[in-house]
Amino acid sequence: MKPPRKLAAAISVAGLLAVAACGGNAGATSSGGSGSSPVSVVGFSVLEQANQQVISDFQKSPAGKGVSFTTSYGASGDQSRAVEAGLAADEVHFSLEPDMTRLVDDGLVAKDWNTGPDHGICTQSVVAFVVRPRNPKHITGWDDLVKPGIRIVTPNPNSSGSARWNLLAAWGHVSANGGSEAQAKSYMQKFFTNVVSMPSSGRDATTAFQSGTGDVLVSYENEAILARQEGAKFDYLVPSDTLLIQNPCAVTKQAGSAADAFLNFQHSLAGQTDYARTGFRPLDPSIHVSVKGANDPSNPFPQPQELLTIDKNFGGWASATTKYFDENTGILTKLQAAAGKS
Repeated sequence: MKPPRKLAAAISVAGLLAVAACGGNAGATSSGGSGSSPVSVVGFSVLEQANQQVISDFQKSPAGKGVSFTTSYGASGDQSRAVEAGLAADEVHFSLEPDMTRLVDDGLVAKDWNTGPDHGICTQSVVAFVVRPRNPKHITGWDDLVKPGIRIVTPNPNSSGSARWNLLAAWGHVSANGGSEAQAKSYMQKFFTNVVSMPSSGRDATTAFQSGTGDVLVSYENEAILARQEGAKFDYLVPSDTLLIQNPCAVTKQAGSAADAFLNFQHSLAGQTDYARTGFRPLDPSIHVSVKGANDPSNPFPQPQELLTIDKNFGGWASATTKYFDENTGILTKLQAAAGKS
């Protein structure tokens, strides 16, 4: 008999394939021409639009000539569990490292996946706030989010990687500025009290906010920029202290040379420029592009006053996952449940 988590992942795969049959965002879509077997890319939801241009430009390169793709996008944790249970993947690109670690532990991704120059990171961003036009609630920083009556939208950490980045950034606002653990817990209690919607993914959270839910959406900076590129009518701001988001990617052990070539392209100047144009902060600091939808298109990625990192401020993902998100003992898991927002 399969252990429960693999059974749940198998159910997730069935759900993904059912959605694909109906043409949903999380399903497989094709890109490119004929040739050998398509490269299968499985990624987190916010990545979907950005990858369209990256794949297109790769196919125009000598290494990508004749290469076709199938893609599947959804909440990062759900996508990782689906691959674990059997969803075909040549490349995986997740929101956070634990979703990759799951596949390393299962023998699907090599243990040295993060030993390259970029340490296995393909895209990066920062936690930002999306607000209504002209910011009617006058939200300028983390302390404003816990004022009475402020309605917060943020994804659910049980399925979404972006949610975990968001919650750690909120906790870090207190702890990294000299606050005690008790003060951080008190802040998060108020934060969860103000949460009115926790969709399953970062993209679903953006959709909920656009539909009129909430006063503020805690999100990726790049997701806010991309939504504005697509015509969304809202403002966004990067708080003075925020958390650096780093999204890992790797080829699976079953992948062929075309997937390796695509991964190399994602890390290249051309690939990183494509990601920058859709709002991701480029890994190469020499890349400077005008970014439509940014607050200042000519200077789209201003440096926050204090930029927290998962390693420096939280001891890395292995430690943070256990301390904050363990399903039984995690601090944030318990605070979320106590607020009735699980």
